[in-house]
Amino acid sequence: MKFKQKDKENQRIENISTTHLVVGIDIAKENHVARATNYRGKVLGKPCFFTNDLDGCNKLKAWICALLKGNGFQSVILGMEPTGHYWLNLANWCMEEWQVVLVNPAHVKGAKENRDNSPTKSDVKDALVIADQVRNGFYSELRLREGVYQELHVFMGIYECVNKQFVSIQNRIHRWLDMWFPEYRHVFKKWTCKTSLATLQLFTLPGEVKNMTAEAIYEGWKPLMQRRGSKQFAHELVEQAKRSIGRKEGAMAAKWEIDLLMRQYLHCEKEMADLMEQVTDLLTLIPMARRMLEMKGIGPVMTATLLAETGDLSGYVHGRQILRRAGLHLCEHSSGKHSGQVKLTKRGSAALRKIMYMTVISLVSNNEGFKRLHEDNVENKKMKRNQSIIKLCGKYARILVGMARAGDAAYDPEKVADGSKAA
Repeated sequence: MKFKQKDKENQRIENISTTHLVVGIDIAKENHVARATNYRGKVLGKPCFFTNDLDGCNKLKAWICALLKGNGFQSVILGMEPTGHYWLNLANWCMEEWQVVLVNPAHVKGAKENRDNSPTKSDVKDALVIADQVRNGFYSELRLREGVYQELHVFMGIYECVNKQFVSIQNRIHRWLDMWFPEYRHVFKKWTCKTSLATLQLFTLPGEVKNMTAEAIYEGWKPLMQRRGSKQFAHELVEQAKRSIGRKEGAMAAKWEIDLLMRQYLHCEKEMADLMEQVTDLLTLIPMARRMLEMKGIGPVMTATLLAETGDLSGYVHGRQILRRAGLHLCEHSSGKHSGQVKLTKRGSAALRKIMYMTVISLVSNNEGFKRLHEDNVENKKMKRNQSIIKLCGKYARILVGMARAGDAAYDPEKVADGSKAA
């Protein structure tokens, strides 16, 4: 299916009729400002200042109803900037009454001098600029996640937060070992193995370990492990402790620090396991998720993150819509004889852009179809490797939309390998 952005732009412009009241709202944490115009941009009424609560929403409704009655309008289109998270509750409430659309903050900033040729900025002026952007068709439809997709989005937000903490704790444990027991990794090549984790909870400082026997360490592991490591590990631990050049001053504080870090590490590990259990249960409720997991190289975390950012894929017409949502569409600056470098716009969801990029890298490494396409791009079409990855992001987006619009059709690796269209 052909998809042209100008067609969508024309549809948005045609959506604004002579019977529409166009409302722009400047969002803040506690107090919002609304301005209204007709389809030609004539300012109507006075600014409406209202609070971010039910009383404020009712005040906005009364103000809009008065303008509808006084000017003979029949419909309302209400635009706002997606400022942080402050706009979400108001948007949810307004959607029950009127059509709600979003305006890019960058557009508002660039158009603030159109009316008065002044760089002045205020909440009242911004609300009017937003209304102007809406009547000119420079807006995007609001696609709020619903049901299982919203649940998935919240869970993956929590997962991302916990994962950052988890990585930070691991880095701090690495640092602790480098400072206090640098020879520890000669015993355990992977400090996250079960025997190593038990050791870090019980026997840590070389000054303590070197005075212990291998048998005592081996018996000490028993309460924390169903199957203990070899006695050879315990013997080697004692020998390395005797040869350690780790720091000795401040040993009591160091002992307290590693105890704290290990408690945090185990707690985060359990939290992440619990979160993934919840996420896996949610993925079973989405038929498209099962199809995505059938693609070799994609795991549940990638699938859940992508669906959390895009929402229901069947609502997209073409894969380019996903690319624009992620900021993976291209732009260039050219004028006269000058041709600028083609770059990514990066105007969109950074989280979606990241997961699309990481998913395609995984597919290129593990999926035969994508691996062939990547090799063809690099060897025959002489693309740089990163250019090929970005191009394959578009391929992957078209595949996803094609599968979703075909009723969650199964992934066909042969079509991908042959380079045929998937959407």
